[in-house]
Amino acid sequence: MQLPDIEQTCQTLATELQAKLTQDGIANPLIVGIHTGGVWIAEKLHTLMQSEEALYSVDISFYRDDFTRHGLHPQVTGSELPESIEDRHIVLVDDVIMSGRTVRAAINELFDYGRPASITLVALFDIGRRELPIQPDVCGATLNLEEGQLIKLSGPEPLTVSLL
Repeated sequence: MQLPDIEQTCQTLATELQAKLTQDGIANPLIVGIHTGGVWIAEKLHTLMQSEEALYSVDISFYRDDFTRHGLHPQVTGSELPESIEDRHIVLVDDVIMSGRTVRAAINELFDYGRPASITLVALFDIGRRELPIQPDVCGATLNLEEGQLIKLSGPEPLTVSLL
């Protein structure tokens, strides 16, 4: 399988996201990346879109629904969010959306900081093995992976993608 060029995919993602935000009448949303790969993509989008807002991140380690099965990841970094996101428009960025569970955990954490006006979900890649009814609003590429195949994003510089 030929993987898409990551730089071009990020550029397309930024263009499509800006068009969606404009269509929805959203100016200066908070861009929040899900640790770690989502943060790397959020940084690229933040730069490409020339956002005036600070860039934020969430580490969902304490919000995962498999915490009791797998334990705590050894590199918990903590989230970087403003004190309140009440009535703010949020762009939530993840690198790969698969089951939807990571996004659900991130949304749970966001709501601990307030009730946002809206959340626009952005994913670099969608591999569509959903367990929850969560779909990205803007997606760079949909990949049809073989059973057991996974995708790995490495970065942040250089940002690369590989199949496992």
